[in-house]
Amino acid sequence: MDTLERTVTADQQNSLRDNNLVAVSTSVSHSYAPASVVLSDKDLHLPASQKETAPVPTIDQHPEQSGSPMPGLWGRILDKVKSKVNPQSYSTWFEPTRLVEVREGELVVEGPNQFFVDWLAEHHLDKIEEAALEVLGKRPQVSLSVASGENGPHRIVRPPERAGTPPTPGAQRRPRAHGLDARYSFASFVVGANSQLSYAACLAVAEKPGRTYNPLFIYGGVGLGKTHLMQAIGNFAAEEHGHRVHYTSSETFMNELILAIRQARTLEFKNRYRSVDVLLIDDIQFLSGKSGTQEEFFHTFNHLFSAKKQIVIASDRPPKEIDSLEERLQSRFESGLITDLTPPDFETRVAILRKKVEQQGLDVPDDVLHHIARGVTSNIRELEGSLVRLLAFASLTGRPMSVEMAEEALRGFLRPQRREVRIPSIQKVVANEFGVTVEALKSKSRAQRVAFPRQAAIYLTRELTGVPLVEIGKRFGGRDHTTILHAYGKIAKLVRHDSSLQERLEKMKRLLLFS
Repeated sequence: MDTLERTVTADQQNSLRDNNLVAVSTSVSHSYAPASVVLSDKDLHLPASQKETAPVPTIDQHPEQSGSPMPGLWGRILDKVKSKVNPQSYSTWFEPTRLVEVREGELVVEGPNQFFVDWLAEHHLDKIEEAALEVLGKRPQVSLSVASGENGPHRIVRPPERAGTPPTPGAQRRPRAHGLDARYSFASFVVGANSQLSYAACLAVAEKPGRTYNPLFIYGGVGLGKTHLMQAIGNFAAEEHGHRVHYTSSETFMNELILAIRQARTLEFKNRYRSVDVLLIDDIQFLSGKSGTQEEFFHTFNHLFSAKKQIVIASDRPPKEIDSLEERLQSRFESGLITDLTPPDFETRVAILRKKVEQQGLDVPDDVLHHIARGVTSNIRELEGSLVRLLAFASLTGRPMSVEMAEEALRGFLRPQRREVRIPSIQKVVANEFGVTVEALKSKSRAQRVAFPRQAAIYLTRELTGVPLVEIGKRFGGRDHTTILHAYGKIAKLVRHDSSLQERLEKMKRLLLFS
């Protein structure tokens, strides 16, 4: 594409602006270093008047206070954070933290447990750094620690990999892998009925990059595991095959292209993306309407595909539903294997929670995990976030885990469960909604006017109860578990694209849960 390779003139910059190509800085840096002083609770809880009158300091202006939090500093930083996030996120992720140490250029922040701190580091550390920049006038390095009783905080020694983070020992062993997080692996992915095909396809691609399912296109809603599977492919290919792997998002691809054009370094940009063995592009839907970026990605795609290099693409929708996507790109995306990820069923949600708990070496009763799994039905990130909030609440209050405590800790966070939903109630509500009888739902009839409502009832049963597949089959006319899975999968797929069906199902859910 000749226009993108010339030095950018004023006219070209206008053209780029028409294509919505806007450069954005994405680099965030932080470090984790040992601390020399740990303060007591008494040191950290200051009188309200002192917090209100303390001047806004900077770390470098007060070296004599190195090793102890400055008066009111954490409260000022949290006030800034509070203005950037919603109240629910603030109460979940920031209120349980405390500032335990201040050193020149560094803040040490403590969380209640390792799970909490890992999540905070991965998802919210940038908000703390930005808030600290506003208060201090200079971006500090933020270290995170885990409270561990009388022995003081235990420092994280391996932070999550992010853009701008110093390389970890694992990253040094994989110098040719870019943008990968070593925590994402196939072993840590919980496979359910919603993800069996996608998981199998990704594993096949990882084992034989460029030779199986090329390109591989994965689509699904937010928080269903697309990024996890892509990262697992990259980690496997880098570690097992020594391949050069590059993981990025379409937005980052676009921003790097803009920068390369402005700096007259387009050849370097092309070489970076066209010299890899495995290219992983996330959130490809953001290329919608960006004709200049689509042009460059088209040529990058062709170059890698011709060289038998593996391409994996993720999106929140299938190729044909991405608005303003060039036909030639859509055609190439559809030339390989397309798989989708649907919301996990009840059993999978429980398995995900149990795996997270086991990874932390904690003991959470099954009835508590079931309570969370019933309250969060569509998003794995929300599911994990609910668990982290519960663990933090238990750690801070010292109370034993129970359903009652979970209801208190997660009030307003989970969908309220007013009563236990039973299969006869589901069958009755669905029968009334679709104008059929309960007996028809249980019958052997395959007529469309009966089969579709039956599939909807099976879908709601899987979503709202913890009844095993075999038992569901018995309650719907003695059907086997594969028929139940098929019925659930069909409705789960339709509901993503049919807003009227989605509204009907939500109405029935409300009737079952709250009336």
